[in-house]
Amino acid sequence: MANEKQNLKKIFLSASIPEETEKKYFETLDRTNIRDAIKALASVIIAKANLVYGGQPVITRLIHEVVSTQEPEASGNIILYQSEFFEDFFPEENHLFLNKIFTPKLDSKSESLKLMRESMIKEHDYYAGVFIGGMNGVQKEFDLFLATHPNAKILPIANTGGAANIIYTNHKSELDSGLKTELGYMSLFRSLLEL
Repeated sequence: MANEKQNLKKIFLSASIPEETEKKYFETLDRTNIRDAIKALASVIIAKANLVYGGQPVITRLIHEVVSTQEPEASGNIILYQSEFFEDFFPEENHLFLNKIFTPKLDSKSESLKLMRESMIKEHDYYAGVFIGGMNGVQKEFDLFLATHPNAKILPIANTGGAANIIYTNHKSELDSGLKTELGYMSLFRSLLEL
């Protein structure tokens, strides 16, 4: 991780696309908004902060789309975590990121994911956490993030649906209403992250 830029603020991203079998999350899913929000977040912060996330293949491909349009050193601002449990499914875009952290494969998928989440969230001092779409894993990451970084900015992008919508609903009295209504994600992130 030698290329990580230590003086930059760290933004945690927790995101995924809900599956149809997970009705609670799938019923509010907006795939277009998830895609647009992830790409906007990466575009806004790529040169100004470290983006830390768990490397789900779809999310990695979206972030790579943004990074590939930037100066080559921009990928050094991304910190990608993955569990070796999923080694057979790592996306080919992985090799384009300079900072990759692999957590060991444990006895089960759930134990392996738990270790990766704890490492990803507890090993950094975060300025903000952004939550986009997602299912139970995003809710778990939110709970751990909130407990570990109580003073960090929290941005659940409610109009992406899924877990982010549930998180926003449960905390809306403390949050900016733009997280529910604003579709101009680049403006939203510039305003709320104040980078």
